Amino acid sequence: MRIIFLVVGRLKAGPERALVDEYMKRAGPIARSLGFRGIEEIEVASGGGLDAEADRILAKLPSGAKCIRLDEFGRAHRSRDFAGNLAKWRDQGVPDLVFLIGGAEGYGAAVKAAVPETLAFGPQTWPHRFVRVMLSEQVYRAVSILAGTPYHKD
Repeated sequence: MRIIFLVVGRLKAGPERALVDEYMKRAGPIARSLGFRGIEEIEVASGGGLDAEADRILAKLPSGAKCIRLDEFGRAHRSRDFAGNLAKWRDQGVPDLVFLIGGAEGYGAAVKAAVPETLAFGPQTWPHRFVRVMLSEQVYRAVSILAGTPYHKD
């Protein structure tokens, strides 16, 4: 299973970009050793309104992918449960797992309809660049849990 972050907007150079790159660099080899095909980011342009962003997002969704929309109103998961879900979907043969991070205005109706499953990092509203950092860290933590490394402490 390939893990994809499909995000609206470009994450420019800076501390957030450095953290995302570092967590993805750490996670990649562990993920591949566990049977994941890799972790990647796909950025789509922001702007033009929610409908235009929705069209760009939906055009990039791989066929047969399991898609989860990051949303402050979504369901929160403990890290071990998140890891267990990644393993379950991998073992079920899901080809691609796509995490969507919308633009500053949220998601268009077409994206909400096409991707009803949501995930939240708590009830707070987070800047999109922080969400990308938190998601990359949680994927790294999840594969570390699955590999039995000491990174995650209960």
